[in-house]
Amino acid sequence: MKPVIALVGRPNVGKSTLFNKLTRSQDALVADQPGLTRDRQYGDGKVGNWPYLLVDTGGLSGAPESLDAAMADQTLQAVREADAVVFVVDGRNGLTPVDEDIAGILRRQAKQVLLCVNKIDGIGEDRAQLEFHQLGFEHLVPTAAAHNRGVTALVDELAELLGIEVETPDEGKKNRGSRKRRRAEALRELEERQAEQAAIGDGEAASTGSDVSASDAVPADGDADELRIAFIGRPNVGKSTLINRLLGEDRMIAYDMPGTTRDAVTIPFERAGREYLLVDTAGVRKRGKVKEKVEIFSAIKTMQTIDRSNVCVMLLDAVDGVTEQDISLLGYVVEKGRALVVAINKWDAISSEAREAMREELERRVAFLHFTRIHYISALHGSGVGDLFKSINRAWKSAFTDLSTPQLTRHLELATSQHQPPMVNGRRIRLRYAHQGGQNPPVIVIHGKQASKVPQSYRRYLANHFQKALRLFGTPLRIELRQDDNPFDDRPGDTRRKRRSNRSAADRREDRSERVERRRRRSGKAGESASGGKKRVPGRQRRD
Repeated sequence: MKPVIALVGRPNVGKSTLFNKLTRSQDALVADQPGLTRDRQYGDGKVGNWPYLLVDTGGLSGAPESLDAAMADQTLQAVREADAVVFVVDGRNGLTPVDEDIAGILRRQAKQVLLCVNKIDGIGEDRAQLEFHQLGFEHLVPTAAAHNRGVTALVDELAELLGIEVETPDEGKKNRGSRKRRRAEALRELEERQAEQAAIGDGEAASTGSDVSASDAVPADGDADELRIAFIGRPNVGKSTLINRLLGEDRMIAYDMPGTTRDAVTIPFERAGREYLLVDTAGVRKRGKVKEKVEIFSAIKTMQTIDRSNVCVMLLDAVDGVTEQDISLLGYVVEKGRALVVAINKWDAISSEAREAMREELERRVAFLHFTRIHYISALHGSGVGDLFKSINRAWKSAFTDLSTPQLTRHLELATSQHQPPMVNGRRIRLRYAHQGGQNPPVIVIHGKQASKVPQSYRRYLANHFQKALRLFGTPLRIELRQDDNPFDDRPGDTRRKRRSNRSAADRREDRSERVERRRRRSGKAGESASGGKKRVPGRQRRD
């Protein structure tokens, strides 16, 4: 079993930065602002042959406010679960009374404690460590996590503290590995910056999902054996409360204040023998109302979580009704092709008249969500929550379903016989066969003549037909049309005779018939003009 290590300390001492360094990830949101981390964040780390589980916790401030008290409860729960604790302090600010209080709490917990004096860059190590020796902890390591200084020594000290022997590669391999890690981290940062730019511009308008180009879809996106569920919505709609209800414990801080959750927190969960990953996300407000940089980063993390998830559970507030931001966020989920379950929370807080008005508003404003089911729940009291997993499992199954080519071709023939494709330039579009092009979301590739000229309205008709015929529940469907290549098409450089020989016999017969028709029309007009505008009738003689 992997040892559990908890990072504990005051706010803004660098716990989340150290968490990202030790897990080699960017899972924890990092900014120069106290109190950014509030919920417990878990991550896997490994050094040599030694894997471990790391827990990032909210900062302990000692303030009596209810929110700080809830954060303290989460941190103490992490300390109780841990095999060892890394007590992080700020070497620049020196020893504070809050540090002394935290040290007293840790001593009472009787845990193995490693004191990490962080942020020593710019000051001497000896000077930074000097005043922290009075806390009485035997193991002390100076670090500068932001610059990756002292992190390796910290891990080695932890292994020694837990009595674990770590097999490390030689120095040459270690240096090569560090260079690879730096390149990988630089590439990851570049991808995240690109995702930030895309996320800020996305999510403004709802989409039907069926008329989006299938080139945007990633075939078989995500692991089909992993069910990662993202709980999304506006701030204060009850996402953390719902997760706590599902887990049966106060795992997430649920507080009646918008913006309580700031980071995307992943929680493993097992139900009926099936393993899930529940991801609580920060609430997303309208872009014009977002002023703080931290809230911008939180929204970006939420968008990235949607991209990486298998199923999204979108929560709406029954008291507030359907807002423009709800429509925008739903449209973003459908545009990304993620399976979707919609839950209207706080259903018990409105009257029967308001419930009927809410249902009518949903039918009018979210008609593009015809493929999913809407649940009416109360996360606080648990009513209707148990049915969510039926829809989640069914949506996940539909998103990763395997579709055979004969099956899709039969449904295509049925769809075109019930409603023929339109005419283009006097010729009817012919769609010949279909096959599967991807999963999560399902992509159906249709081949045919003049397929590139199929209008968007007919694409939506095909998507709706396949959605109903294949019983794809809870997931959008994408249609990709590919035009058949004609081996006899003209190519650059062909001579006039070559181009004529390339034409099929049917095309040549059609050209001859068109020429005969043109000659007939010209001869008819010439006969009319010769007779003074009156058409001569064959077989009848004109009388003098």
